[in-house]
Amino acid sequence: MENLDATLEEALGKVAACEDEAALKEVERAFVGKKGAVAAILATIPSLPPDERKDVGRGANELKQKILQAVAARAGELSSATLEAERKGEGFDPTLPPARLATGSLHPITLVTRELEDLFESMGYTVLDGPEVELDHYNFEALNIGRDHPARDSQDTFYCDEEGRLVLRTHTSPVQVRAMERLDPPFRVVAPGKVFRQETTDASHDHTFHQMEGMVVGKDISVGNLIGAMKTLLRGIFGKDLDVRLRPGHFPFVEPGFELDARCPFCSEGCSVCGRTTWIELLPCGLVHPNVLRAGGIDPEEWSGFAFGLGLSRLVMLRYGIDDVRHLLGGDLRFLEQF
Repeated sequence: MENLDATLEEALGKVAACEDEAALKEVERAFVGKKGAVAAILATIPSLPPDERKDVGRGANELKQKILQAVAARAGELSSATLEAERKGEGFDPTLPPARLATGSLHPITLVTRELEDLFESMGYTVLDGPEVELDHYNFEALNIGRDHPARDSQDTFYCDEEGRLVLRTHTSPVQVRAMERLDPPFRVVAPGKVFRQETTDASHDHTFHQMEGMVVGKDISVGNLIGAMKTLLRGIFGKDLDVRLRPGHFPFVEPGFELDARCPFCSEGCSVCGRTTWIELLPCGLVHPNVLRAGGIDPEEWSGFAFGLGLSRLVMLRYGIDDVRHLLGGDLRFLEQF
């Protein structure tokens, strides 16, 4: 016990004599480190008489705590002294602002998604979300894509169970069905989100990408309503009116179905973006198939609607002149910091 008192007195004296943090750390290591004085005392406990071991062990732990408290107090004194010396030194200006903190930035997909959400909300649409791990019923069956439908082959689906009941959604269209089950018509909804397809990756294809699905259900909805909405969308995206055209396209969940093209906003006579055609293939769309309305619990004899699927990843590439879709989800800070 006398050794404990002597060790404490010696430690406190050396702590008080430290003039910098390096010396303080050395003293701390010498007394409470793995091979320090306190550890040496604890190592002698097994050789002591049984009636002394408890007191020595408790005293050694108290010794360690007192030394650590003294070290912490001296560290605070040294830090304050250093700061005071800097304040009194030449060239110190307390009015200067602190160094700027490094800040992040929004992902280009997030930027475009928020812009489109604001645009559609101004047109009376509601922004919805849905699960990325989806039931086969919502991803295929309720969208008029049966078990034997060839469209299933072209979707290259990731299945999550042996029975094929759970899939990583291949499009954001399942949110349409969930919306029809939950909302009473008339309604307007959009659903941005991440989708997955089992594809070989290259500059224009990736296994994970982003879409925005849109749907309007109401009375006497026509192709004219669809074109009007798409022109408003393009005006909001590119800041000017663009000519559009519809080409026939087959999609199981719409009838009739179309591929909507828009005049290239970057040229008038053809460029690399439009493949020298002056037209950009933008999105599939069409009037909602009666079977899809029935699957969502809506009577197609009373209600009609249109739907469209916007490729967000493709739109981001067009907006910012990105030539490789893999950059979007590559996580390379050199790419992301540009936004």
